[in-house]
Amino acid sequence: MPDTPSPRWSDLERPPLDGPALSAALTRDGGLWRSLEVVPEIGSTNAALIARASADEPEGLVLVAEHQVAGRGRLDRIWTSPPRAGLTVSFLLRPDVPAARRGWLPLLTGVALGEAVGEVTGVRASLKWPNDLLALDGRKLAGILAESSGSPTRPTAVVVGVGLNVSTTADELPGTGTSLSGVTGSTVDRAPVLLAFLRAVERRYRRWTAALGDPVSSGLAADYLAWSSTVGTEVAVSLPDGSSLQGTATAVDWDGRLVVDTAEGQVELAAGDVRHVRRV
Repeated sequence: MPDTPSPRWSDLERPPLDGPALSAALTRDGGLWRSLEVVPEIGSTNAALIARASADEPEGLVLVAEHQVAGRGRLDRIWTSPPRAGLTVSFLLRPDVPAARRGWLPLLTGVALGEAVGEVTGVRASLKWPNDLLALDGRKLAGILAESSGSPTRPTAVVVGVGLNVSTTADELPGTGTSLSGVTGSTVDRAPVLLAFLRAVERRYRRWTAALGDPVSSGLAADYLAWSSTVGTEVAVSLPDGSSLQGTATAVDWDGRLVVDTAEGQVELAAGDVRHVRRV
């Protein structure tokens, strides 16, 4: 008998993912996903796939990291998570849709993630525009980052990265964050969540691209609004240029921009750090 347990069961709360098994399960039907690779550690899954996109790799690549040491969120924020405590996954897409419609990709990803989390774990969640999955108490479960990469010979690539807190504990998270295990009070297996998520992305992505990125005819706009906790809410928004505004989020427009009614008039936002303002 060996003196140490096998790596698979060395941490029953945070076992490693079985990359070959996940890849076989995901790609066996010959759909969108061409490959799934799990690496033990990486700087940034998004950066790695953007580099591969620049080498004209086709869409359908999925990269998962057990530990990401130089992850980035929106507005160049640093994002870290303990090894095997969450799902850190990026995928490469080349949507053949008008450029303005690509703003819907992170929103599509959010809907797919919310659906998968609910299906596998029963955790109810909502979406804060443009990139956060929130627990019902408003704490953050996941963030999404979409980055484009041009190519002279292929349609523009979009790499979408997701960081989902799965077994991360309160001591490992900021006060604004939570995890699936924190919400459920039990251990959550990452593998079925990952597969359900990627399959949900594929279903929605195929409908959306078949409609040439039209969020209405593809059903994406209605579904996103059903998940949104931002639309209809008072918001304070910090903009990339350092300015800010406050008003009521009233809609998401054709290009995925947040429409905010302010005292100075209506504003359409393509980017910004949104805070929900609770009325006293």
